[in-house]
Amino acid sequence: MSESLPVARTVCLVGFMGAGKSSVGRVLAERFGCRFVDLDDRIEAREERTIAEIFRQLGEAEFRRAEHAALRDLLTEIGSSCAVIALGGGAFVQADNVALLQEACIPSVFLDAPFDELLRRCREQQLDRPLRRDPDQFRKLHEARWAGYMAAALRVETSGKDVETVAAEVADSLKFR
Repeated sequence: MSESLPVARTVCLVGFMGAGKSSVGRVLAERFGCRFVDLDDRIEAREERTIAEIFRQLGEAEFRRAEHAALRDLLTEIGSSCAVIALGGGAFVQADNVALLQEACIPSVFLDAPFDELLRRCREQQLDRPLRRDPDQFRKLHEARWAGYMAAALRVETSGKDVETVAAEVADSLKFR
């Protein structure tokens, strides 16, 4: 992980389900006067169906294809403007997505929390998350993705912190212009 992040106009929040990417992203975007984009919301709008429906009807491989296309198009659209992007839980562990972010020189911030807290947050949200249904599978998926998340430029622990505190920590660690 880098100790000194480059000056950025766009930042990408990564992490597992329940890490707070969307909540923190909205606060950061407001703080920086930027656009906020939740990639999962963008995928649902493009595909005209929910993430759960895409998984159920077309499978994970087709979802990952749609996710990559949505990220590629978003990065082209954003260009050099200021934005905060929240990626879905599996997006950052896909090599082709990481390559897009690296090519665009967009720093990534890993929002991390202990497994039990992530599971609790997801249960409280009561969202239909296709990869959360079985707690054992949820744990295995978390363990499998964690090393990939650690490749982010910055890691911020979110456990026991409110959204404003996490956003402040991220903002204090980033240089925006």
